[in-house]
Amino acid sequence: MNERETDGTLFYKMLASGLKCLKSNIEEVNDLNVFPIPDGDTGDNMFATLYGGIKNVPDPNDDVIRNMAKPISEGVLLGARGNSGVILSQMVCGICEEFMQHERVDVNALGKAFARGVDKAYASVAVPVEGTMLTVLREATEYANSRITDASTVKDYFEDFLEEGEKTLEKTPDMLPVLKEAGVVDSGGAGVLYVIRGAIAALGGKEDADLSDLPADGRMNRIDFSLFTEDSVMQFGYCTEFLLQLTHAKTDIAAFDLGKMKEEISVFGDSLVAVMTGSIVKIHIHTLTPGAVLEYAQRFGEFLTLKIENMTLQHNETIAKKKENVFSKNLTRRKFATVAVADGKGMISAFKELGADLIIDGGQGNNPSVETFLNAFDAINSDVIFVLPDNNNIRMAAGEAAKLYHGSDVRVLEAKSPGDGYAALSAMDFTAGDADEIAALMQGEIDASVCACVSRSIRDTVSDGRRIEKGSYIGFADKNILTADADRKTALLSTLQKLGADQKSFIVVFYGSSVTDAEWQQAEVSVSKACPNA
Repeated sequence: MNERETDGTLFYKMLASGLKCLKSNIEEVNDLNVFPIPDGDTGDNMFATLYGGIKNVPDPNDDVIRNMAKPISEGVLLGARGNSGVILSQMVCGICEEFMQHERVDVNALGKAFARGVDKAYASVAVPVEGTMLTVLREATEYANSRITDASTVKDYFEDFLEEGEKTLEKTPDMLPVLKEAGVVDSGGAGVLYVIRGAIAALGGKEDADLSDLPADGRMNRIDFSLFTEDSVMQFGYCTEFLLQLTHAKTDIAAFDLGKMKEEISVFGDSLVAVMTGSIVKIHIHTLTPGAVLEYAQRFGEFLTLKIENMTLQHNETIAKKKENVFSKNLTRRKFATVAVADGKGMISAFKELGADLIIDGGQGNNPSVETFLNAFDAINSDVIFVLPDNNNIRMAAGEAAKLYHGSDVRVLEAKSPGDGYAALSAMDFTAGDADEIAALMQGEIDASVCACVSRSIRDTVSDGRRIEKGSYIGFADKNILTADADRKTALLSTLQKLGADQKSFIVVFYGSSVTDAEWQQAEVSVSKACPNA
């Protein structure tokens, strides 16, 4: 093949090899965490996002690059999680948009694709910050594009990208003070360069594109066939999932109504999720009659991918639900509903008691994907959905899902912490009957409250000139460290003092399972004395 061109098969190999390279260095990327608590998951988020695109490819041997670009673009979009994952997904989607116009891509088109990806990545962030993976992507792309000549090969392009990307990555601490203070480079930028290194290996014929041992959660799910024998009776049905390419030969694509398809296909089962990107429809349904579902769907086009799984073969219901992001469908449509993200049994229980209609299990180190939010929106079955991400690293995925979902009016509130979610739910009142008024009331309560956390430092660091030792307890609000102490009760009281809690009228404290009853009772007395007005 011409070294100045890449086709679909080589594109797949580059991405797959890049994914394996990222996986091999994922802990290093995770550890490049500016905040000294165990929430470093940039590598995991980027891996899950890119894996979503790779596993969506129906035929890795298809040499037409436009055919490869479509499923990869859809897969990374639905698989995106965390800020770094969403930014990466937009970069890949921009590249794929250019690739969809070609059968093969030469170096000039490759440069256009990367420039388009950078523009799309920047557009995905409300306030782009330099010194992050955005800067690495932009400066590396600009340099690689400036080096294109009539003699440039695809490998030359990626090597130029990597060369400049490494220089930019080393400069990120000078661009972003928080990185310099923590003594690290940007984690997202580092992840990007590992993907590029893998791609270069593929271009040199040293690719590692075998993904058979690389499931998204890092574990092999072995099927226990003893769970369904000749004496078994089908109870749970089949998890049926496919990508359907609408075709002009079978339907009027311009007039195709996804809502009508959902209504008609829903008679075959439950847990239905339907998403349409361009002229491709993705369907997920649990049904006892997968043949009937497939026969119905094939009236409109042809299958790109197809998966049917006997759900009783899953190890247990929890594993199955985690894998498929299944939520119980609300059969009665309501006017208003709330979807919240919460981590831990206690917070989930508290959010349920406050009236959250559906709770997505997620938090630090466990960021839900765009597809998880889409499944939740579909299950909640409401005209208006208020979303409480409750984590700053989850808001982008929630926002992307809101853009993609057309079945409801989805409103993502500025809830960046569990405290924000708690405050919003406390103020939730649907009796007003007006979505704008309800959203304003919930957001107003978020804005009027403050949430702080106490957690243990996982490494030595410096913040605002304060040296923090590994193992000490730090109190922080958003990403601002307020205090540090060897004793966690002292850290709690100091954090409250920094927040002016002695002037507050209402304080809610949640504590973790490692805190004993005796320790909590002592802390409660101390908090009451420190905050007599609350």
